Amino acid sequence: MDAMEFFRRSAGKWRSQRTTHHLAFRRAELGDSEIQVETLDKDHPQVVGICELHQIDPQRAVGGAFVSWAGSMEWDQNDENHSGSTVFALVPEEDNPKAGKLLRERGYAEIVPVAGLYEMDDEEGLILVTEYETMSVVERFWFASPDLRLRTSTVTRFGGFSTASFCSESRIQVESHSGSSDSPSDSDKNARTTPQFQSAFGW
Repeated sequence: MDAMEFFRRSAGKWRSQRTTHHLAFRRAELGDSEIQVETLDKDHPQVVGICELHQIDPQRAVGGAFVSWAGSMEWDQNDENHSGSTVFALVPEEDNPKAGKLLRERGYAEIVPVAGLYEMDDEEGLILVTEYETMSVVERFWFASPDLRLRTSTVTRFGGFSTASFCSESRIQVESHSGSSDSPSDSDKNARTTPQFQSAFGW
């Protein structure tokens, strides 16, 4: 499985439950969110636009995704907001389709265009490494089943503060007009409904 296939399997609506460990304080914080993922073809205007934003030839892209999210964390203050959206574009290495650059119109940790590195490991997990000006984020995603996706992440701030998170993300089955639940193969169609949600880091 390459990274674009991983995106396709991720299409649809998900509910995420997160536990974040604040290592410096030796305390854990709970959170939850909803995620909407829509896959985009390589010639989609948003994928082309992201490549041009990063000054990369759009012909090198294999596709991407539009992701929107909204959620909350246990320690949130009244003015904190864990909602938003972003567009990804996948640009693989010329000689390795399982690794390359993941271009974003905005990061999760900092709201600026950012380019991370991705790689599919030997167990079909997707590893993302994103370097920001003030922190480094390493994430790994994998499917325990077609409707259950798991995620681990570590965030290291350059001042020495670190967090480690674990997320369990379950697919939300969208009922059809006939009243039956959509199968996983229909998830791409579900993703083209009104975008919903996700969480502060990852996608």
